[in-house]
Amino acid sequence: MIRRSALLFLCLALAIPAVAQTTLNGAGATFPYPMYSKWFNEYHNAHPDIQINYQSIGSGGGIRQVLAGTVDFGASDGPMTDEQLAQSKVKILHVPTVLGAVVPAYNVPGVSGELKFTPEILAGIFLGKIANWNDKTIAAANPGVKFPDQAIIVVQISPEWAGGPGKGTSIKWPVGLGGKGNEGVAGVVRQMAGAIGYVELIYAVQNKIPYGSVRNAAGEYVKASLESVTAAAGSVKTMPADFRVSITNAPGKDAYPISSFTWLLIPAQSKDAARGKIITDFLNWMVDDGQKMTAALTYAPLPNNVAEKVKAEIKQVR
Repeated sequence: MIRRSALLFLCLALAIPAVAQTTLNGAGATFPYPMYSKWFNEYHNAHPDIQINYQSIGSGGGIRQVLAGTVDFGASDGPMTDEQLAQSKVKILHVPTVLGAVVPAYNVPGVSGELKFTPEILAGIFLGKIANWNDKTIAAANPGVKFPDQAIIVVQISPEWAGGPGKGTSIKWPVGLGGKGNEGVAGVVRQMAGAIGYVELIYAVQNKIPYGSVRNAAGEYVKASLESVTAAAGSVKTMPADFRVSITNAPGKDAYPISSFTWLLIPAQSKDAARGKIITDFLNWMVDDGQKMTAALTYAPLPNNVAEKVKAEIKQVR
């Protein structure tokens, strides 16, 4: 009787068709990778038939791959240019996902407290004009701190950059060592005495690397936090219809100056209707449930007014 029941159960199990799994592939920015990794895993747990793979290869790589059509979606920390958008065979939507902060993380022997950086100091370090930690300009911003004799790599808003390395998703720094994405830069800074690098806030926090406060447009030294990033987002009074907006060096005494939205680059016309439906469902989940997970990873959630506009934008995906 037991054997007969077991055989019957086996036959019934074999008669039930296996649920087909759909895999979506994306690539791009390292800045939001911890958040995306969390979201894609949580979404898969809730929808076992959906697998979302994401390669953290940098914003430039994400843009190139979405233009080439080799991924279902891209990701970038900087909006695509008009020229890049014109290269695409289909309309590409910029879907803001979270807000984050880039921080000057450092490893200075003998200095454990929080350092202060002006835009001029960061630009000077970056351009190779300030080559030593005991430079008088750094000392002036940090009275009472005894600096050793050492070296650099950082990013910050500065008019000088327009005629120097410029801006974009892939910038050639004139000085310093290279690190692959936020992970690579954080690893180098943590290991090299005297190093400084710019990384997304979560990478500094997870790697226990000190990071400094930065003087903002109002002249205040502000340290990156959920509150100061949200204050920067509040500077956007009118969100552009395509969501391509910068909140870097935002006005307001509480705004952290190196704050940014980060975007998923979504082709409005998917490879097929089924994939389009999956992408739409995920994006709606991201706006409703995913935003509740942001604070734990030190990202700031989308402002409510932006989230509502994103929901309307998602309806374009087919």
